[in-house]
Amino acid sequence: MARSCEIVLALLVAAAMASPLALAYDPSPLQDFCVADKASDVFVNGHVCKDPAQVTAGDFAFSGLQNAGDTANAFGSKVTLVNVGAVPGLNSLGVSMARLDLAPGGLNPPHTHPLATEVLTIVDGEMYVGFLATDGTLFARVLSKGDVFVFPKGLVHFEFNFGARPAVGIAGLSSQNPGLIRVADSLFGASPAINDEVLAKAFRIDAATVQRIKAQFATKK
Repeated sequence: MARSCEIVLALLVAAAMASPLALAYDPSPLQDFCVADKASDVFVNGHVCKDPAQVTAGDFAFSGLQNAGDTANAFGSKVTLVNVGAVPGLNSLGVSMARLDLAPGGLNPPHTHPLATEVLTIVDGEMYVGFLATDGTLFARVLSKGDVFVFPKGLVHFEFNFGARPAVGIAGLSSQNPGLIRVADSLFGASPAINDEVLAKAFRIDAATVQRIKAQFATKK
């Protein structure tokens, strides 16, 4: 009996110690929906819920993904993001999506989504896509219509269209607001600017080269 009591006590202690870890995760929704109230000036981790009596079907809808994005830019790419900013009804649901358009030779530059894993499906054309693991290993392949590729949360990844016709992809992301950090933009186009010496040493180039690169990104703003 004494042995059994010891085992039960050990299990209770283990469960108590595990509880704070479980509470560290985002809680599941506790109601049918929590539509974002964009008029509220209350700051929370996410968005304040709109009064349910004021919610309409339009809070859960978005129109426009059937339209090609404008790729007439330096990268030849356009991302149309459908996050909580576009669909208030996504608030607290932990998902969003995006359309990616790439012109021939177009690139969605190396970037990360700090808050989300991404699943990309090619709906037209071909893309060369890939991501970098934390040890520097590149996982990449060419995708055709109907192919799917996963970019793990927070890892640097890219999409490139080497074909002769436009390519289109639809992505699902595991956050209502996945976030976006473009690697080159964040380093060479930061405001205020990162010290030239820091970038020169990091990239093993001279300060004059850093300044020339910074000038390229300054023209994109």
